[in-house]
Amino acid sequence: MTMVRTPPPLPVRDKAAAHALSPMLNRLAEERATGVLVREHGTLHLAEGRVVHAESPLAPGLDVLLTAHGTLAAAAWQRAAAAAEGPLRAAELLLESGLLPAGALELCHLDALYDAGYFALAPSSTPGRFHYDGAPRTGPLPSVPVVALERETLRRRLQLHRLWPDPAADTAPLIRADPLLPGTGPTPSAPARPARRAPVAPRQRAVLDRVDGTRTAADIARELGRQAFHTLVDVRRLAAAGHLRPLAPVVPVPGAPPPTAPEQARNLPPPLPPVTDPDIALLKRLRDALEAL
Repeated sequence: MTMVRTPPPLPVRDKAAAHALSPMLNRLAEERATGVLVREHGTLHLAEGRVVHAESPLAPGLDVLLTAHGTLAAAAWQRAAAAAEGPLRAAELLLESGLLPAGALELCHLDALYDAGYFALAPSSTPGRFHYDGAPRTGPLPSVPVVALERETLRRRLQLHRLWPDPAADTAPLIRADPLLPGTGPTPSAPARPARRAPVAPRQRAVLDRVDGTRTAADIARELGRQAFHTLVDVRRLAAAGHLRPLAPVVPVPGAPPPTAPEQARNLPPPLPPVTDPDIALLKRLRDALEAL
């Protein structure tokens, strides 16, 4: 009698992890890992499974938020950055030297962390990479649980979607929209716009004044010294009101198809006539004789 062994059951992935913004980040939080998680749109720094710092090219850094509105002199930040390794340590040096009040630094630190973390957790086309660091960071600045960062990121996504569901304006260069005609319908990539534009609030006016066809929302956020997410809120409200729109990407015009073999044959130059010059024939005979030696 042949006995059939039942194979062991396949491992079942945690349902909560399957719906997480970053399953890798959740696993790192569970194992209380320390290191740097590099993703397509940003970087998350972890200490014992908690997020202590975040960076993204789409969000202004801690230095911009501190120096843009007079909280800290730009020269003071430059001196601290030159003497420290990374912006987080530079901020701690400023705190230790008494140039920054603790409350203002903690507030700007958390604002920058959630702002950059929103972009770092955006959907990506490449897998993330984690670099372990054996020395846990201990510092005075607060850290954030991974679950809190994910929850806030999802809340922000939903808020932007409710304001204006087309995300094209988040990353593309922005231009002022053309005047709307009554009864203008929706475009293929965006919902219908209102026939009459809403008035522009002073905060949104500062954003609209910098729309020139080359700046993106991230560029405008850096110039204004504001968080990138708050700038996205203004951009989507302006887009919903018909004041701006993303610049359409340039689609290259396909060139002519490559010629077929008969067409290539027809385009070839005529063959050269045969060589009949006696001097050239003599040179060829001399060459053959020298090669035979």
